[in-house]
Amino acid sequence: MRNFIFSFLALILLPAYMSGQVIKGKVSDKNGIGIPGAIVVAADSRTSTDTDFDGNFSIKAKEGEVLKISMVGFDAVSVKAAAGTMTVNMQESKDTELKEVVVIGYGTAKKRDLTGSIVKVEGKIVADKPNTNPVSSIQGRVAGLSVVNSGQPGAEPDVRIRGTVSRYNTKPLYVVDGIFTDNINFINPNDIESMEVLKDPSSLAIFGVRGANGVIIISSKKAKAGKTTVNYNTTLGVKSIVERPSLTNALQFQTLYDEQRVNQGAAPYSYYDKFRGDTDWIDTISNDNAIFTNHNLSVSNGTDKNKFYLGVGYVEDEGLIDNEKFKKFTFNLNNELQISDAIKIGVGFSGVDARPAQLNNFGSALNATPIVEPFNSVEGVYNQLPTQIGGAQIENPLLTVQGRQGTQLNQETRFVGNVFAEFKLFKDLKFRAAYYADLGYNKGTGYTPVFNVYVAETDELTLAGGNAQTSINQYSNNYEKTQQDYLLTYNKSFGNHNLTAMAGYTRYYFGFESINGFVSQYIGGDAIPNDKRWWYLNVYPYGDPSSSRSSSSQYENGTVSYFGRVLYNYDGKYLLNASFRRDGSSAFIGENRFQNFWSMGAAWDVSKEDFMQDQKIFNTLKIKGSYGELGNQYTSIQYPSYPNYTTGASAVFGDKLVPAYILAYRSNPNLKWETVTSYEGGIEVGTLNNRLKLEATYFDKTTNDLLTFVSLGAESFYTNAGEIKNKGFEFSASWNDKISDDFDYSISGNFTTLDNEVKSVYEEGFQVTDGPSILTAGAPIGSFYGYIVEGVYQSYNDVLGSTPSSLGDYGPGDLKFKDVNGDGKITPDDRTIIGNPTPDIMYGMSASVRYKNFTLSADLQGVYGNEVWRDWGNGSTFAQFNYRTERLDRWTGPGTSNWEPSVNDGSSYNKQNSTYMIEDGSYVRLRNVQFAYDFDSKLLNKFYIQGLKLFINAQNPVTWNNNSGFTPEAGGSPISFGRDFGGYPLPAITTLGLNVTF
Repeated sequence: MRNFIFSFLALILLPAYMSGQVIKGKVSDKNGIGIPGAIVVAADSRTSTDTDFDGNFSIKAKEGEVLKISMVGFDAVSVKAAAGTMTVNMQESKDTELKEVVVIGYGTAKKRDLTGSIVKVEGKIVADKPNTNPVSSIQGRVAGLSVVNSGQPGAEPDVRIRGTVSRYNTKPLYVVDGIFTDNINFINPNDIESMEVLKDPSSLAIFGVRGANGVIIISSKKAKAGKTTVNYNTTLGVKSIVERPSLTNALQFQTLYDEQRVNQGAAPYSYYDKFRGDTDWIDTISNDNAIFTNHNLSVSNGTDKNKFYLGVGYVEDEGLIDNEKFKKFTFNLNNELQISDAIKIGVGFSGVDARPAQLNNFGSALNATPIVEPFNSVEGVYNQLPTQIGGAQIENPLLTVQGRQGTQLNQETRFVGNVFAEFKLFKDLKFRAAYYADLGYNKGTGYTPVFNVYVAETDELTLAGGNAQTSINQYSNNYEKTQQDYLLTYNKSFGNHNLTAMAGYTRYYFGFESINGFVSQYIGGDAIPNDKRWWYLNVYPYGDPSSSRSSSSQYENGTVSYFGRVLYNYDGKYLLNASFRRDGSSAFIGENRFQNFWSMGAAWDVSKEDFMQDQKIFNTLKIKGSYGELGNQYTSIQYPSYPNYTTGASAVFGDKLVPAYILAYRSNPNLKWETVTSYEGGIEVGTLNNRLKLEATYFDKTTNDLLTFVSLGAESFYTNAGEIKNKGFEFSASWNDKISDDFDYSISGNFTTLDNEVKSVYEEGFQVTDGPSILTAGAPIGSFYGYIVEGVYQSYNDVLGSTPSSLGDYGPGDLKFKDVNGDGKITPDDRTIIGNPTPDIMYGMSASVRYKNFTLSADLQGVYGNEVWRDWGNGSTFAQFNYRTERLDRWTGPGTSNWEPSVNDGSSYNKQNSTYMIEDGSYVRLRNVQFAYDFDSKLLNKFYIQGLKLFINAQNPVTWNNNSGFTPEAGGSPISFGRDFGGYPLPAITTLGLNVTF
């Protein structure tokens, strides 16, 4: 085996050590300043190298052999290798950004040829950040892109592009090396070459029914021709909670709880002598200094004919709660072979094997009374919370975290692959056929143990939660996604006319099946052992077959699509883009099974006009706009046109009672996908030798024919009704300046305004609610709905002199609600929009400074103008919770408080959804700060090392915010988001990293 490995590595690395003499030289700009990082490739021997920080290089090549030298921002140069020390001068490109190649739907294009809004993010931005999901790392970097992160290990961020356009889904479409997906957990951020965020109709229409939410295209790394590279990088980080809710301690709780009992007409609590604890439950279950580790290794080798890349990665991510650990192994392999000038084939294969953490949250830690000690060392068991203070409803948080440790074992395995063949049929025409597969296999086993807990009031042991039986649950779900693409691309220039035309056909299939099972021990029998070897449904002799239950679900769907696109420009000045797609779906019936989507875009590069050549202000001046119709295929069920059957009224036939089944809802043969009509207009400016770049865009997106489920009592059905509008401005700016070989710096920022409004739902007055969130005409989607608090009743005279309320019993010390409709009484009709979870403004800023080998960079990000719903700390009528420390400022008599009501959690009056639960969601966060050192290439070359970088990174070290929870960020569903359940913080993470390239 060892000989095989050495032989394999020798085969890969052989091209780097081919024969030839050492050619030395220096690459510099027009001022003679060395250019670091330029790629030098020997055309015949296919060896390559990079210039060092002074622009120097040495490469094995034959004298007279052509050296090809390239560098971003400069025109490529080809020179012949010569003896001695060569000097190569490179000229700065006048329109570097416009020559940039970006990935678009089913192909690539030069950014100068496009009319829409596509933002490219280099892979290096996400590679060294401590996030398992790469989208988390670009928060605040792209105008119009909202990313709401979660602190739970392995959790997906909530991602929205230019607002919420539908009531069923917010996720953008991810396209990873050509395959469509809605989950990128198989991607190792270190294997990413670039990410393109597509936002406008001219770039999205080609995706048809999957383009409405925006698209993020991810391209994985490929080998570069003439270059063999081995890279290893690793990070080690420590996580911590930087902000936490303020809760009462034992003495403060006792004060408020006894006062509450008096307010309710009861005597003070009489068992304090049984509870001597003063427990901070957040501290008790927190994992102080949780560890994040990441290891990545990649090998690549490229020639003019063959490009091979292999990357593997492993990450361990501990949660902020004890005993949470997420593990993930990833791999990515791709290989391209140029068989001849006319034929190219390739294969790509990625995979992930993950062990998701057994997740908990801090909800019970926020609610549990502090007067209890977590563990009874005398009895050797966990303490139960006081019977009258949440004992039956709130489990001891430490019991949950420690006692149930390791009782849920999950595994997620996924393989994503593609094969393609590309044929050059004629000089300007090529055909590409590709097949993609995405296979997922998920399974898990859960064990429910039995615990005794100590009840202090009765000085006895009892069963935790009343559970007397151990049990097992198992699940397994698998899915299969396949995709076939067939593309014809024609690329031709006719004098000043440049044309790229593409036509294609694609098929997409998605199949899913799952099965779940449950079994418990025999009543009075032996417990199922707390050992994973016994955690199976047929656990003989412990499992009771009569208790077993099982269920399953399965579905499949498919689409077929025809599409085309034309990119045209005249002399690089006048640009036209047009796209069309026709999608057919198995989800619908009748004439609406197929729908058409399209877009048109145009741009004028004013800076290339003759009359602009003598001016010195603008290096680039481009005016652009696009218009189109996009589709949204997401619904709450798989087959809206095919209702299932449900149990209806029964009938008697003779002496038999026969159940009847009826349709779950009325079928509607006229259903179709939602349609988003979108347009934008903008301007791009480059000035001061393109050191300063500016872009401004106005966008407008209107979703029509919302897929809406209507229930009218006796009748329910799906219909297309409703409209949502999103509009706003996006601004971005960047400044890049190189002072000398030793010093350069850059700064960039973006700013987005967003106005979201539901124009209609079904018919006037129709509403959809989810807790405090509402979908209603005239308000932003997911707005908070409730009563406006005007203060606190100070006395009985205040009660008598105020508008009477029909919401329940109330008196002095209770919240005073506003009579919104002015009818002289407080009723449910006085509920109104009291908050908007969608920010009015999103912004981000990045800066970087390099001096010699040292680099300091920082990212800032924030939102403004949104509200957060505090869904914790409001008390409960069914259990006694701990109090927020703000409750110490409660009303205790006239003039004592006009905001915090008296303590009386047994009353539901103050639990009405109201502005009392609303908090400011605006915040500013220092997202990342990184300090790095790149070792001098002259020193590294002695050890055959191409590059070595050490860095320290701080993520989320500081957040300036106004809410009382762990974090102001709160994602959710399209119509219910921005709700702070108090469940999980966003950690601060400090990492040390090493990146070495051979």
